Formats: sequence, C-alpha cells, structure tokens
Amino acid sequence: MLFAFSVAPSTTSSDDGSVSAVVAEAIKVVRDSGLPHRTDSMFTTIEGEWDEVMPVIKEACEVVGRHSPRVSLVLKADLRPGFTGQLDAKVQRVEAHLSELEL
Repeated sequence: MLFAFSVAPSTTSSDDGSVSAVVAEAIKVVRDSGLPHRTDSMFTTIEGEWDEVMPVIKEACEVVGRHSPRVSLVLKADLRPGFTGQLDAKVQRVEAHLSELEL
C-alpha cells in the first residue's frame, strides 16, 4: 500500500514564511523508519502496511507539532493489499505507456 502525505506547521518564525526546516524533521522520521519512501516537492510517499505506516505519519505530525500549535496533514492512500514494490512499479508502468505513445 502507498501512503502519500504532506505535513506542515500552520505557523512559522521564518521571515520568508518557509517551513522547510520543520518539514525536514518530519522527513527524517520517515527515513529513520526504514520503510521504502520517496519525497518530492509536495509529498512524501511511504510504502507499507497500515500498521507500519500510520505510526510513522503520526510521529511525523508530532515532530511538526513541537514547532507549531497547529499542524496541517494531507493524506492520500492507494490501498492495494498483496502488492509490494509499487513505489517504483507504478511509475514504470506509466513510463512504458508514454514510450508507446511517442512511437
């Protein structure tokens, strides 16, 4: 199963409004989990089972909550039990279709 999430503080002390330092702390939680993951400019996607992933997302929110009295969480899940390696496989399937369209 894939879980894409974005967590950020609702407040920041940064003059330019950046929340990147706090978001980096949340991403460190994901990396320390040992679960397959990928981070891009908007979301971090983690692959695993419910009971593996949800505590990681909760901890990431708690880390952000240490910096702000209010935390924003956006969560999207692709619940497909029995499939693994989808973090890369889904992208590879789309790329294969794109290459067929370019012929």
